[in-house]
Amino acid sequence: MTKKIKISMSGQILIAMILGIIIGLTFKSFSSNLKIVGDIFIKLIQMGIILLVMGQVIEAVGNIDLGQFGRMIRQTVIVFFTSSILAALWGAIMVIIFKPGLGISLKGLSNSGIKAGQSMSFSKVISDFFPSNIFESMSKGSIVQVIVFSIIFGIALSAFCHSTNEFQLLDIIKQFNQVILKMISLIMKIAPIGIFALIASAIGKLGIKVIIPMMKYLVVYGFSTLTYLIFWILCITLVTKLSFVNLIKNMWDMSLMALATTSSAVTFPTELKDAKEKIGIKDKIAQIVLSLGMSLNSNGSAMHMSITIITIAQIYGIQYNLQTYMYIVLLATLASLANAVVPGAALVSLAIVIPQMGLPVESIALFAGVDWFVGMLRTILNVDSDVFSSILVAHKNNGINTELFYKSN
Repeated sequence: MTKKIKISMSGQILIAMILGIIIGLTFKSFSSNLKIVGDIFIKLIQMGIILLVMGQVIEAVGNIDLGQFGRMIRQTVIVFFTSSILAALWGAIMVIIFKPGLGISLKGLSNSGIKAGQSMSFSKVISDFFPSNIFESMSKGSIVQVIVFSIIFGIALSAFCHSTNEFQLLDIIKQFNQVILKMISLIMKIAPIGIFALIASAIGKLGIKVIIPMMKYLVVYGFSTLTYLIFWILCITLVTKLSFVNLIKNMWDMSLMALATTSSAVTFPTELKDAKEKIGIKDKIAQIVLSLGMSLNSNGSAMHMSITIITIAQIYGIQYNLQTYMYIVLLATLASLANAVVPGAALVSLAIVIPQMGLPVESIALFAGVDWFVGMLRTILNVDSDVFSSILVAHKNNGINTELFYKSN
């Protein structure tokens, strides 16, 4: 009996992209008819985005017991937010400097709805964070306003649940989130077909030149991730006085696991074990901070979305002012709170943020072929930044066993 070979979602998407390129180059007139299939796939993803984002953020914040570990959790949230916004900012700076999307013409692709040169004043950026009517924000797809509402609702929910010991509403929200995630997972099963259709139609119109920015984008993204990890390690060693070399050695196994699996969830057991047994973080601190980091701290996701938004804008020849770049950084940071734990999460994340900047959502298909490599970079930065954050919090609370840290080497 022959063993059935199972191909991962990333592998299926990569194969779909290769086939899309071949069909697009070989049957140009036919491939243009496939666009409707890709458009339907994109709409299927988008229809659940608002509910996905709202539910994930409310659950993540609502789960926090602000009373029991108030001081430590406040420290943790500050570190999470600061590191995520710095990751998004660093990604934006790198892509502005190296311009991976520049010099590529996409004439022929749909550009309906593009808000060329969209600019925002600082006061508008701040005021637009806050919704006056959450239902209007949901209907218009204003993700940032939905996230701000969800954070406030989540804080209120946490205070209510832990003060009354009534968790029924939180449990309902968790179950609702599982249903939404299941729906997204079912839709993602047809992702290879949707990506094949979008790539084939794009290649049929533009030729192979449309792939060039992806290689430049991946190099810039990889360089940004590496330099930001080095920055993180330098910060840790300067603040805690721990050995630079020993820190890298103690985190080597979990980093390799993150790269190999492209999954924070799969890496978590190794991450938690090594944080306690190799780095020497006290059990309670490691458990709380790393568990919260799974949903609240996504440096890799924030950087990924920031870099991708600006790359797509460059491809379409759109220039932004400083205030709008800062809005992109904040948008990527807030959207990383709703990082979806489903196969092809990178595509779901991009479907959240790309429309917010007036960019065509079908442009995410261009990045599908490098999804596996993107997953590696996102995951290692997500995982390692969680551990770095736990080290900083542990240092503030005398929670690092330095003897164990050096003994493990």
